[in-house]
Amino acid sequence: MQHVMTGKVKEVYLVDDETLEFAYTDNISVFDKIIPSKIPHKGETLCRTAKHWFELLNAEGIRNHYIDEPAPDRMRVKRVDIIRDYSRIDGSTVGYLIPLEVICRHYVAGSLMDRIEAGRITAAQLGFPEGHEVRYGEKLPRPFMECTTKLEDHDMQLTEAEAKEMAGLSDAEYAEMMDTVLRIDALIEREVAARGLIHCDGKKEFGYDEERRLMVVDTFGTLDEDRWWDAEEYAEGNIVELSKEFVRKHYRDTGYHGRLMEAREAGRPEEDIPALPDGLVRQVSELYTGMYERITGERF
Repeated sequence: MQHVMTGKVKEVYLVDDETLEFAYTDNISVFDKIIPSKIPHKGETLCRTAKHWFELLNAEGIRNHYIDEPAPDRMRVKRVDIIRDYSRIDGSTVGYLIPLEVICRHYVAGSLMDRIEAGRITAAQLGFPEGHEVRYGEKLPRPFMECTTKLEDHDMQLTEAEAKEMAGLSDAEYAEMMDTVLRIDALIEREVAARGLIHCDGKKEFGYDEERRLMVVDTFGTLDEDRWWDAEEYAEGNIVELSKEFVRKHYRDTGYHGRLMEAREAGRPEEDIPALPDGLVRQVSELYTGMYERITGERF
């Protein structure tokens, strides 16, 4: 196999002209930074969780790129082209990665709350009555969906028009992508509610096959791409983070996140992200393995 790319959390290999193999590592990244700490078993839990969801998508008739899992931390998928020159993408392009990440939020959390507090998003835009005071953890009146870039150094939020133009999508194709996200999230909610979890938000990625049929690609429904809360604790008024947000919170609490955002906004050099304390590494590893079991209902 030929090594073709190193991502933040996986290595990508070319098996043949039509097949890629993902090798999931124990790397962990936040805020577009790879943390200099390895999380034991993380790669395997991501790969096995993704396999779980792709098999359920197959049962639901939702097209995706999954082929098989040759090892617990490796996955073979249908290859698509990565086209970085967006001018080469139009309504006739086939077999390519749609250069967008689709985020669907069901609760107020994370960066959404940051944007609300900064006045960049209003309560009305989220479906609340005019003048409503939005609270962290509040369930949204309707799913809040938006797109960001996929291939840039840092994710950038896009308007619907910008997303369609960048990805070469018609109105109908864009609507199909969004409808597919909602179908997947309904499936996720149905599966995990019985295991005491709330699926708060998550991101999905898509591509087109050789016949320009939409398919789900990359990975979804894991602790890296999605946010999970404990349903019993939430009912008691407590928010217990059960995703990579647990790690993000550490860097927010230590002040690193604030300094990083200030540097980015000012165009200054960004300081390196510090390693996680050893004790936190163990906690994060236990979180990933434990949540694999809660999400999938299978033993790790």
